[in-house]
Amino acid sequence: MKEYDLIVIGSGSGMNYIGAILDADPEIKVALIDKDEPGGICLTRGCIPSKMLLYPAELVREIEKAGNFGIKASIESIDFKAVMDRMRTSISEDIEGIRHGYTHLHRMDFYNEAAEFVSPYTMKVGEETITAKMIFLCTGSKPAIPPVKGLDEVDHLTSDDVLQLTEMPESLAIIGGGYIAAEYGHFFSSMGSKVTIIGRNPRIIPEEEPEVSTLAKKMMSEYMDILTNCEVLEVRSSSEGKTVVAKDRDTGEEKEITASAILVATGRSPNSDILKPELGGIETDERGWIKVNEHLETTSKNVWAFGDANGKYLFKHVANHESSVVYYNAILKKEIKADYHAVPYAVFSHPEIAGVGMTERQAVEEYGEDNIIIGFYRFQETAKGMVMSLGDEFVKVIFETESQKILGAHIIGPQASVLMHQIIPLMYTEGQDASPVMYAMDIHPSLSEVIKRAFYSRMPLNEYHMIMQAYGLEEAE
Repeated sequence: MKEYDLIVIGSGSGMNYIGAILDADPEIKVALIDKDEPGGICLTRGCIPSKMLLYPAELVREIEKAGNFGIKASIESIDFKAVMDRMRTSISEDIEGIRHGYTHLHRMDFYNEAAEFVSPYTMKVGEETITAKMIFLCTGSKPAIPPVKGLDEVDHLTSDDVLQLTEMPESLAIIGGGYIAAEYGHFFSSMGSKVTIIGRNPRIIPEEEPEVSTLAKKMMSEYMDILTNCEVLEVRSSSEGKTVVAKDRDTGEEKEITASAILVATGRSPNSDILKPELGGIETDERGWIKVNEHLETTSKNVWAFGDANGKYLFKHVANHESSVVYYNAILKKEIKADYHAVPYAVFSHPEIAGVGMTERQAVEEYGEDNIIIGFYRFQETAKGMVMSLGDEFVKVIFETESQKILGAHIIGPQASVLMHQIIPLMYTEGQDASPVMYAMDIHPSLSEVIKRAFYSRMPLNEYHMIMQAYGLEEAE
């Protein structure tokens, strides 16, 4: 049996502080284990490759709008294979560079194998048995596959498989209506594929604010078909292609969608089943995510889980934050708590969507309806928005009435992921105070002005909802 000081399972954010750990102690020995290509999900089949595809998609959408500004432009052709090859070449180069670094790092052994616990602090990796008194579990996640009749008998894609395509599907049925569906729906439709999204929830991207979701569906429906509130009953092959049978959850009406390919985009699930955590004294929740305390320690002392493995927030930037928490707690022996009060995210669909902190519902549940006010402003009402011929895209900011602190913010519109960064730092100030942006000068005209205008345009909840009804983004009660 080989003995190590630290075992790290997963080569994504789990590796963030390994260099510092090795530099701090010339005697320490580390085992790194990853059954997949090194670099972590974000690099190998997540954030980076998908965004390399979504940027060309955004260029297509921009060119399509040129006619609105008196510019006659057309797209002669799209080389789908070239778009995919560019992504794969770049990612492969990064992966090989990381692999070379890991296999030549002094005092760290890299095991490109699956690992499983055989007892507390002891693991089987390939033919080896290894042990350590400290373990980092950064096992990531995998595409979730729903129990749909016939799905296991019909070839289908996941967000992993999509990255290996060399030919564009003429038509694509996407099962699922969340972030992944919205982003890949944007990509494939811009490449020229006929896309149909089939979502189980009443709203597309149901995690979003209802009015954001409503506007997203309205705008996204211009370039793909979106079916919501539909339960997928069956998938089968047919002479025309692959058929998805779905039932409207309200009316019971059945619909058949036939496409040349099916993409399953129904979320992510844990990898913990491979790990056999129960043999290591590590508890998981009912879905299989590894349980951790507020310091990110598992139920086994000195075994830590972060990133997708604990199932809290499946974002790379959250994994990076959690890796620093674990470094301080496990290595430097501090007592730092993971801070999730202002977790930002973006959906790189068209339109782009971003959010941070609480939703309106969460804010009302915690503070009460009378203690919440909303800051709201539409892009089209700024000079830059007018220049760009924008429509109903907007910024929504949620404030606590008495303290005026920012509780959350939601943006749908161009550069939402960039504009949100005016708000994120404010939420990490002591009072979560908007005044630094409100009292600063904005470049005029710029899209950034929409944030300041939203801060200045605050109103009670009932007034805000009346405005949403007037804009057709909310049904009257």
